[in-house]
Amino acid sequence: MVRAMRWVRGSGPATLLFLLPMLLVFGLFSWWPIARTVVMAFQQTNLVEPAHWVGLDNFHRVLTDPLLPTAIRNTAVFAGLAFVFGYPVPLLLAVVMSDLRRLRGLYAALAYLPVVVPPAVAVLLWQFFYDATDTGVFNTALGWFGIGPVPWLVSPHWVLPALVIQATWAAAGGTVIIYLAALTSVPRELYDAAQVDGAGVLRKLWHITLPHLRGIMLVTLILQIIGTAQVFLEPYLFTDGGPDNASLTVLLLIYNYAFGSTTGGGDYGDATALSLMLAVALALLSWLYFRLTRSWSE
Repeated sequence: MVRAMRWVRGSGPATLLFLLPMLLVFGLFSWWPIARTVVMAFQQTNLVEPAHWVGLDNFHRVLTDPLLPTAIRNTAVFAGLAFVFGYPVPLLLAVVMSDLRRLRGLYAALAYLPVVVPPAVAVLLWQFFYDATDTGVFNTALGWFGIGPVPWLVSPHWVLPALVIQATWAAAGGTVIIYLAALTSVPRELYDAAQVDGAGVLRKLWHITLPHLRGIMLVTLILQIIGTAQVFLEPYLFTDGGPDNASLTVLLLIYNYAFGSTTGGGDYGDATALSLMLAVALALLSWLYFRLTRSWSE
């Protein structure tokens, strides 16, 4: 009670008054849509006619959809491939660029350039690269080594690796900049001392660089897990989930429920139900991840 009276007599009301506009805007554009989404997950609605309360019917319909296991499997495979091939790339690029004495800024700008390329332009560029004929850029390069053309985007076995390569190219630059900033906090004296002791590049990387980057590596890993679990742009723009649903992801299935032709579209209740389940799953995964890695990041 005494603390509350001190808050009222002090600068508390004035502080709240200044915060009120921001809180209203944040609530209107953040919390209200979230609350509306939760309610819509239990309704049947097309956003035009009055909504009808259907309880758990939307969740039952989504969970029994034969496309859901396919979408979950494809999303998991995409995330696994992105971890194996995409997660180490930004770190290695940042370590190499951090040792450059000249033109480091130029190389950092070139690494970040794919991030600012418009997705439509990137799709046109990479479709030319992924041309399944002998004239495709990648297939031409493979032909120099006597390897036949690869059906990158038209084969169910190759489409996900192809999308992972493009997604890594598009997103790695931002992570490279983060690692470059983190590497500036590593004392140069440690590298000099290791050099005097005869440590090679790999030993310095393993015993000095990686321990100092452990915290930021754990953060970028969970961000990548969340990002790959919500992959949508690449399969939508390149293949629209094909061929034969080989690149159908959870987020693309949500889009198809609401707007696509695969499921008929207009099932906003189903779309929000699956969105809510995905959000809860990612929240639980993030909580479990930080619980398990809390001691490692210290």
